[in-house]
Amino acid sequence: MARVKKKERQEILLEKVKTKPFLTDEELARQLDVSVQTIRLDRLELGIPELRGRIRKMAENAQNKVKSIQSGEVVGELIDLELGHSGISLLKITEDMVFAKTQIAKGHYMFSQADSLAMAIVDAPMAVTGVANVKYKVPVHVGEKLIAKAEIVKVRGNKYFIWVKTHNEKQEVFRAKFIVVSWGDK
Repeated sequence: MARVKKKERQEILLEKVKTKPFLTDEELARQLDVSVQTIRLDRLELGIPELRGRIRKMAENAQNKVKSIQSGEVVGELIDLELGHSGISLLKITEDMVFAKTQIAKGHYMFSQADSLAMAIVDAPMAVTGVANVKYKVPVHVGEKLIAKAEIVKVRGNKYFIWVKTHNEKQEVFRAKFIVVSWGDK
């Protein structure tokens, strides 16, 4: 990328952080072809918090929107939530989440992250999982951060058809299709 003027670079930085809030300073520096320090100075000048701060703010906003389950019951950290449409959660795999012999994450953690996120995006006072079709694509190990993205693709009566795709930093690791049944009025 050719060098750009400061004002233009800062506009690009704002847009990148807005569309992909999980980008680190190092990734932003590579993409904008500047030093990490330049990114930090630009962020400071523009009032953009560091990565942890951005995630924390998104999580606080998302937690307050959940209706169908308690926000604390979402497995992983709820990062973004648009009730009746989509949501994002983040789960870091720790030592206690893997099998001792293989050091591969136990599948029920990925399932729980996806299932609880699917229920959280339903705009109803109560929701339960009716059907789940899951696919574990690659093994996951300690230290990996899993980002699950859920989207309602169809609604038929009180049944929500929800797709959840979970990625680590490199690729899709888990995929699920849920039919979540809502109870009670919106």
